[in-house]
Amino acid sequence: MNTNDSKTNDADERSWLDRLTQMVTGTPYTRADLEGLLKLAADNEVIDEDAKTIMEGALIVGEMQARDVMIPRAQMVVIRDGATLSDVLPQIIHTGHSRYPVIGESTDDILGILLAKDLLPFVLNPDAKFDLNALLRPAVIVPESKRLNVLLREFRQARNHMAIVIDEYGGVAGLVTIEDVLEEIVGEIEDETDSDEEIQIRKLTEDSYFVQALTPVEDFNDAFDVEFSDEEFDTIGGLVLQAFGRLPARNETINFSGFEFRVINSDQRKLNSLRVTVLPEA
Repeated sequence: MNTNDSKTNDADERSWLDRLTQMVTGTPYTRADLEGLLKLAADNEVIDEDAKTIMEGALIVGEMQARDVMIPRAQMVVIRDGATLSDVLPQIIHTGHSRYPVIGESTDDILGILLAKDLLPFVLNPDAKFDLNALLRPAVIVPESKRLNVLLREFRQARNHMAIVIDEYGGVAGLVTIEDVLEEIVGEIEDETDSDEEIQIRKLTEDSYFVQALTPVEDFNDAFDVEFSDEEFDTIGGLVLQAFGRLPARNETINFSGFEFRVINSDQRKLNSLRVTVLPEA
């Protein structure tokens, strides 16, 4: 027998035995080992599927950056410096958010963060002197490349819920909230203020878009000037599921018909949202 072949076989056997030993002893040394243990635990009903999904989400968050989940600059709801109480209240009532960046001359000029609850004393006492700048909390600034697991830890330590995301040139790229990060771990978080008429297609960059999985195929076709068939499936999520041939996990991607579809959010039953990138023509 060739000596080199024998050494290779021995190494392969040791590698296989090492992996088996790690699985049996429950000591994961790699990401793949840990994922295997989670699957094994779920298959044997040691943990349920929800717990498995949360743990997998925590692993994914460790690889994601603020730019992956931020609300882009164009979609930010901001309040301008000098706004009066009568200016601010209708905007807050309409949007239903709890925190708002306050800007100066432009969106790049972030003066601070206004908490909606800080306006309650003025609602109860309309005669009180309203000074917007006196109510502002300091804005937390993070780069686009900030790791989500690190950001979540800092949110918890500082008891903060929102950060302004800046690009490499120091301009505002968007904002990220603690809810955005947690949703990557536990799935979509909805409350009584969430609208059923949420925007289904939202531009993120020059060639990528946030798309709700329940977006009707007809609406997707209109937005992207394509002609996907809606005979079998009513929604774009249905077409993506057909392409995968199974329910994909978060961050899985698939390319077809000139688009890259990346799963942003899903649960054990359905897709919730996608990141759609228009691929360059070959």
